[in-house]
Amino acid sequence: MRTLTRWEPFRGATALQDQVNRLFNDVFERTGEESSLTAWAPAVDIYETEHALMVKADLPEVDPKDLDIRVENNILTIRGERKFEKNVQQENYLRVERAYGSFARSFTLANTVNSEAIKADYQNGVLTLSIPKKEEAKPKQIKVNIETAPMAASAAGR
Repeated sequence: MRTLTRWEPFRGATALQDQVNRLFNDVFERTGEESSLTAWAPAVDIYETEHALMVKADLPEVDPKDLDIRVENNILTIRGERKFEKNVQQENYLRVERAYGSFARSFTLANTVNSEAIKADYQNGVLTLSIPKKEEAKPKQIKVNIETAPMAASAAGR
């Protein structure tokens, strides 16, 4: 007599996912010298205030002398390098997960900003760029005049 087996449609999916995860772990696993050369892209936040566009980039242990910030054809580019620590012998490392080496991030700027007046500040490993808006791009409040006197006069004349 045959045994009935319950059909579970997703039973093989977890095995497939495990195989895919293993494949990616094998391909992207960092070891030894290779990890110090892995490309990285620092995390960036971009937000807008009433008067400026603000860009904040996490650049821990990046020497400000190794930063190159440029605007060409309305494209803001932040380039730099985080160097691998040479004061520790490589064989003494048990794990290296942080990425080192050169990086470049580029962002298209709107025509409403004044790229000639960018201010850069670097504190506690965070680069902050303040890109002021052009005067014509800043919000303007328009006061509306309400004339109630003529209506009141015409109502009084009835």
